[in-house]
Amino acid sequence: MFERYYIKPSTIDRIRANWLAPQIERYVEWMDGQGYAGRNVFHRVPILCQFAKFAREHGATDPVAASLHIEAFTTHWLAEHCAGCKTDEARHRVLNDAGSPVRQMLQLAIDGDVKPKRSTKPFPFQEEAPGFLRYLREERGLRETSVYHYQHYLNRFRAYLHRIGVASLGHLSPALLAAFVVDSVPGMARTSRRNLCGALRVFLRYGYREGVVSENLASAVGMPQSYRLADVPRSITWDEVRRMLAAVDRRSGGGRRDYAILLLLVTYGLRAHEVVKLTLEDIDWERERFQVSERKAGHWSVYPLAGVVAEALIDYLKNGRPQTTDRHLFFRTIAPRRPISSAAISSIAHRYLIKAGIQVHRPGAHTLRHTCVQRLIDAEFPLKTIGDYVGHRSPDSTKIYTKVSIAALREVAMGDGELL
Repeated sequence: MFERYYIKPSTIDRIRANWLAPQIERYVEWMDGQGYAGRNVFHRVPILCQFAKFAREHGATDPVAASLHIEAFTTHWLAEHCAGCKTDEARHRVLNDAGSPVRQMLQLAIDGDVKPKRSTKPFPFQEEAPGFLRYLREERGLRETSVYHYQHYLNRFRAYLHRIGVASLGHLSPALLAAFVVDSVPGMARTSRRNLCGALRVFLRYGYREGVVSENLASAVGMPQSYRLADVPRSITWDEVRRMLAAVDRRSGGGRRDYAILLLLVTYGLRAHEVVKLTLEDIDWERERFQVSERKAGHWSVYPLAGVVAEALIDYLKNGRPQTTDRHLFFRTIAPRRPISSAAISSIAHRYLIKAGIQVHRPGAHTLRHTCVQRLIDAEFPLKTIGDYVGHRSPDSTKIYTKVSIAALREVAMGDGELL
């Protein structure tokens, strides 16, 4: 593999004389398979050779022992290469520049694979209420996405308690809870406020049941008023959809991917996580249909494959999708080669809506989902049909689109009101 990147035999000989040469070469093969550019190989291999020398000088004789010297090596590297660094950001870049390839190489050598490094916070209040996580999963039967929301809001609550110097749940009071809500809700959306208060009330009821708090303080957290059908869906017109699609440059692999994703979102009203989970097996080219599994309502759906969507998918599969054994449909355009994430799907929709100059509140993947539903409503399809089409769990989720005619209101807003 070294011969693919280095011309001089003497350079290859110097690398192979290194005691970690087999691990370095395997890492180079991994980078090549993950689509890293050649400049990354030329940049990282010298760092890995320097690390091998450093680790050997400090007594390491195998990759596991070498992994104990990563922090010391990055500190040494920082001292040698960051004399002119004036900011913490610059120093962090230098540390990451040296540490990332070393960690990846050793992870590949020890574990046989390189996995994304994700810092996961422990579930809050595990010391005082250790059974709450199990309660959410087993007694309440919540999915992991719902459990994550509890974790998010309770982490905010724990951070607030730490900030004001409250060390135990036994010191909670109605006044303290009210102060937390007042401190947290500014800037939050209406649904986020309600979710915050709801998660806190569930936690407080559980704490009282288990004796963590001496009294039931759930009633001290008032639920914000949220009226059904209060919001207007943030859909866009079909002309704006065309403008958004026209803003995609399909000459690159990333543009072909983005165009196919946008079509799936607006044609079928898919959620971001549903697009992420699509695999090659989900597309039935012979019958001209595709399936979406694990929907929010707990079922799966089969859709006819529209011609324009099929053409976009074929263009991406032939000219944009990387060569990989992974069966996911959509991938990142930058190394390492991994399936795209839900956040990236929303970011794609957001980017092209802004690029097309379309003004909409909170632009993202759900904007296109709302647009799909609104178009079906305007075409006078039955609500049950529309709900099944986009995977709504409840008919109420579809009814919100019927309370106003978005297109008609736009015409009124742009007119002078005389027709009224």
